Formats: sequence, structure tokens, C-alpha cells
Amino acid sequence: MTETETEHGRGRADAARHGTREPHDTSELLRAEIRGLRARALAHPLIALAQGILQERYTLPDPDCSFTLMRRASQQHNIKLRTVAEAVVTVPRPEARAVLWFPRRVRTPEPALTFPAAPHTGSATRGAVLTAVLSRTLAVADSPRGHVQLADRTRGGLRIERHIGHGAEFVDFFAHVGDDGTACARAARDAVQVTVRDVATDPVFTEEARRAVLADGGRACHSVPLTSERGLVLGMVSAYFDRPVEGLDEARLKALEVIGAQAGRWLAWYERTVVLDALEYLHALARRGSGR
Repeated sequence: MTETETEHGRGRADAARHGTREPHDTSELLRAEIRGLRARALAHPLIALAQGILQERYTLPDPDCSFTLMRRASQQHNIKLRTVAEAVVTVPRPEARAVLWFPRRVRTPEPALTFPAAPHTGSATRGAVLTAVLSRTLAVADSPRGHVQLADRTRGGLRIERHIGHGAEFVDFFAHVGDDGTACARAARDAVQVTVRDVATDPVFTEEARRAVLADGGRACHSVPLTSERGLVLGMVSAYFDRPVEGLDEARLKALEVIGAQAGRWLAWYERTVVLDALEYLHALARRGSGR
């Protein structure tokens, strides 16, 4: 063992004894805290807007009552608070004094997911489905890293929901992407699979985005849109490669197309079933509390 290694080991032992962390560990914690603060800052305006809408709609005494309603709906249906708030803001409001928010809603069965990585989903398990979509995509593409994104209904563009193998700086940079400047943005715009054979030279990336991908070890990527039956892009799954590629063969492109179509149809079902169930529950609670 070298002297440097010995000193490093002593430092770690001292840190463990005294309950302190080495500088590297501290910097990682600080970056994680900054990421958490940034995510909360992005979500806060959306949640505050939803609180105001609910307070006005149901004549609630204060925004805290609105927050409590959204939190209860989130917990009851096992969906993110942000998802509830986004739906409150974007879904057309219920008719005045209506007992049900969606009285003419037609329910449809949950679509099947046939790719092997898919767990038994059941309702309200979007995170598990997205994880399965990403894992299966990386397996088909033979890729070490990638991420899955969802369409952002309020801001536009795409936001990362799950990722494997990416560094913190990459995830920070691409947490939300707009309508151009990346491969996933082009795939979303055109609703087609997009292959970038060499990130270093392909003009699809802005220079800043190119640097972020290269710094993360990515030299090529492939993006697959998650599309509904009507062709609406509801999300994106992307695989990244450590070296330039010539492109994917026809068999893998077809397999990825199936994943994108099945995942998109499932997400569309989730939005019109699980998310609307949560809104219906919220509506019933609010009417009961307001005496309407």
C-alpha cells in the first residue's frame, strides 16, 4: 500500500470514528441537496398555482386546505403530488356544482405490456412501468446508460423521470429540455426514432448540450418516442453509448418501436384513468368540505 493510500485510509477511519465525512462525500451531499432544492423550486410554482385554483373553485379558507386535498389525493392513488397539481392546472374544470368531475367518462382496460422487464403493473404504478421501459430499452440497445422522460404539460418539453448510469451533472443539465437542441427533442417533434451516430459532430445538439453529453461519457445515442394510439408523444426513452455507432439494425429498431408504442398506450391509459380517479377523489373531498 502506498503512503497516499495509507493516509487516505486513515482519513476515512477518522471520519467514521468522529461522524464526519471526507471532502468528496461532502461535495456529493451538497450536489444532491442542490438538486433537491432545484427540483422543489421548479415544482413550487405549479403546486402554488393549483392551490389557488382549488381555493377559488371550492371557496376554501386558505391555500393550506388546497394543499391538503392534493396530498390526500396523491396518497390515496399513489401518484406524485406534482402529477396531481399538473392535472388540476391542465384538465378542464368540472361543471358548476357537479357531483362528479367526469360524469361521462368511459373506462378502458389497462393495456398489456409484453416486454419481459415489465412487472405486474396494476393501476397507479407509473414509476415501476417507466423503470421497466428504461431497463428493457437499454437491454435491447445494448447500452450502459440512458433515461426516460415524460412530456411536461405545463412548461412544454420533456423532463427526466428515471435514469440509469448517468452522472449527476448530466441529470442536472438535462432535467428539463425544450423543443430543440437535443436528440430527444427532435424525436419528440417528429414522433420518430432518432439515432445520433456521433455526438461530437452531429448538429442536432447545441454546443452546451454536446459538452454535457461528452463529459458524461456519451459518444452516441438513440431516442425512442413513447406514443399514444393517436400518435401523441407522451414521453421519450433514450439510450447512450460509449463510442460512435453506425446505427441500430432493423430487428432492434422494431423491438424499440414496440416498447415505445406499448409504453405510450399505457401512459395514455394512466392519464385518463388513474390521474382522473385522483381528481375525482379530490373533487369529492372538496365538495364535502365546502358543503357544495
